[in-house]
Amino acid sequence: MFEQVQAAAERIRGYAHRTPIMTSRTLNERVGAEVFLKCENLQRMGAFKYRGARNAISRLSEVERQRGIITYSSGNHAQAVALVCREFGIPATIVMPDNAPATKRAATEGYGATVVAYNPDEQSRSALAEQLAAQHGYTIIPPYDHEDVIAGQGTAALELHQDVPNLDMLLVPCGGGGLLSGSAISTKALRPQCRVIGIEPEVANDAVRSFRTKSLVSIHNPPTIADGTRTPSLGQLTFPLVLEYVDDMQDVTEAAIIGAVQFLFYRLKLVVEPSGALGIAALLSGRVPTSSRVGVILSGGNVDAATMTHILAQ
Repeated sequence: MFEQVQAAAERIRGYAHRTPIMTSRTLNERVGAEVFLKCENLQRMGAFKYRGARNAISRLSEVERQRGIITYSSGNHAQAVALVCREFGIPATIVMPDNAPATKRAATEGYGATVVAYNPDEQSRSALAEQLAAQHGYTIIPPYDHEDVIAGQGTAALELHQDVPNLDMLLVPCGGGGLLSGSAISTKALRPQCRVIGIEPEVANDAVRSFRTKSLVSIHNPPTIADGTRTPSLGQLTFPLVLEYVDDMQDVTEAAIIGAVQFLFYRLKLVVEPSGALGIAALLSGRVPTSSRVGVILSGGNVDAATMTHILAQ
């Protein structure tokens, strides 16, 4: 599947940003390693999700585009699909939970998408999207369980390995597993000896448990501050890819996530949302083994004022 990642990289070239890689002496000293941060919080619309959305939508036929696109997302994939649809002149409908961060919903609507809100305690977002797609003829672009989305997300790690050779370990946030599986595919093709470790919140560790038991585990609407990881489980595509390509999974506490967001804000002057800071949380809290050259994907920076205020006040 690495060939699909390479093709995606060519397809999104000139549209997605080639995001910068940052380092911090303070971070290196704290964890005893050279750490390289892939800043997808500086990607278009503020997260890596633009990569997968751009790749997947650019692969659709004209007929599929004209039917309109629907997806379901708590925020970053929603914004990505909305932005790409605006670029292509395609109508977009987004199913979002009614507790989604206000900034993510506002940005999604700002890109011109129609938002359909739902109560995650009462409805399944995928079932609602499928119902609307059947009713209106929309084309569904799911947030992670889609080959073209996974290939697009894998381009972030592809760029990281091209820019920073000889990484020993790569830490990747995990929600539905699109970024993690895509990153692992790229890593094992370019740097097979590099260990890929997926990181989840402790209270939303369905993927950790799935990885360890080799059986798909679901957690419905987990109460984590990292809203991008509230997906109930890995997908039918991402689960086997994670089992095949990922070396380990670890989870981190809510306190560690908050501490990581604070560290990135105060020390590196980077605004990173809780989901995007999971790799740093794992490093700072000692949840992963020490390695000499560590890559970390900061997956997004879309955090609303209320959440950031709460975090910085801790």
